[in-house]
Amino acid sequence: MKKIGFIGLGTMGAPMASNLLKAGYPVTVFNRTASKAAPLAEQGASVAPSPKETAVWADVVITMVSNDESIAEVYEGENGVLAGIRPGTTVIDCSTISPALVKRLAAQIAELRGTFLDAPVTGSSPAAIDGTLVFMVGGSAETLAQVMDLFDTMGKKVLHMGDNGSGAVAKLAHNTIVGINNLALAEGFAIAAKSGLPADRFLELVQLGSAGSKAAELKGRKIIEHDFTNQFSLALMLKDLKLASALTDGSGIPAPMLSLAKSLFQSGQTQGFGEEDLSSVVKLYEAWIGKQIGE
Repeated sequence: MKKIGFIGLGTMGAPMASNLLKAGYPVTVFNRTASKAAPLAEQGASVAPSPKETAVWADVVITMVSNDESIAEVYEGENGVLAGIRPGTTVIDCSTISPALVKRLAAQIAELRGTFLDAPVTGSSPAAIDGTLVFMVGGSAETLAQVMDLFDTMGKKVLHMGDNGSGAVAKLAHNTIVGINNLALAEGFAIAAKSGLPADRFLELVQLGSAGSKAAELKGRKIIEHDFTNQFSLALMLKDLKLASALTDGSGIPAPMLSLAKSLFQSGQTQGFGEEDLSSVVKLYEAWIGKQIGE
């Protein structure tokens, strides 16, 4: 059975690693905040002192880290993944990072005679817990086939998008839509609430009508109940929108709705909502209309 090194035990990474343990894989974990490794150790994981030591032991290294800067440190630091992988090691990054960084890491790992897949996910923490994530993968189809058992353990669907970097592009394009859809839901709620419509009835209409969306399904009740328990944070959505904006700027793609979405999520971050669920962006609209949706 493949030996797995798992780096990054946050909201998404911890349940992904847990599902691998439950499936019987030997797993060694590392997290920069060491205390986050304790629950996985209780489930049977070994704990490594560094990314390098995680990689030395593993047949497959999986990383789930928050941003480009952190990924660069985890991979390229003195005790990083690149210092530990052996020829034949497969490395899978499930983070949402820039396509340029993906291609840089893929080239470095190829020089070390390893293989690399960029495999970001869609599905927030409940999907990570349930093992129903959807992976969008860039890299060799042959490499993907060799580790499909791991993806099947952590998720319900794998979409091979093309060469290295294509998974990252797919995720940024996807999350552009997610951010815009969540703002559309918040704006519709605000119009209805300002006019005195009952929030429950309005959400029912949205879900039955052409405005129905995953945003309404996943975030509608959270907005009504003012439950902004973090499933996917506003700060991470803003980070993804910034990456998407850099991609569109670099390729000359006009993206006016992306630009506006980035601005509004930036406002939410400035107002202190960053560590709350991304649906907390609705609080901007509540301030503008002078009432809480669902009251």
